[in-house]
Amino acid sequence: MAQINPHINFNGNAEEAFTFYRSIFGGEFVKIMRFKDISSAEFPVPENEANKLMHIALPIGKNFLMANDVPASMGRTNENENRSKIAISAESKEEADKLFNGLSAGGQIEVPMVDSPWGNYFGMLRDKYGIEWMIDFEPKH
Repeated sequence: MAQINPHINFNGNAEEAFTFYRSIFGGEFVKIMRFKDISSAEFPVPENEANKLMHIALPIGKNFLMANDVPASMGRTNENENRSKIAISAESKEEADKLFNGLSAGGQIEVPMVDSPWGNYFGMLRDKYGIEWMIDFEPKH
């Protein structure tokens, strides 16, 4: 079966954001690659962007949350127009609350965690980095 792994672009604060995400989800980064690691004569990297992240991956369950910084030379990423969401299916109501409370710290709650009309425990938020999350727990009947 194919696997879906969300990938996020950041404006230079990917490492900060992923340190935050690791504090919530746990685990260790699988791979960290900086722009200086791929710098060459064909692809020169300015000194002020050398330590920015070219790639980072954090395992969450069987999937990976991945990201990179967008070099200034490529323009800014507008987080406020990011209309895609990262959906998390929690294994318990307690886990859903823990993830929601952690990710919403310093962010904006769009839908608080509630028992939804369709029977799931559900909430939506935009974290302090502008990334949108949906957290869901489906009780087994």
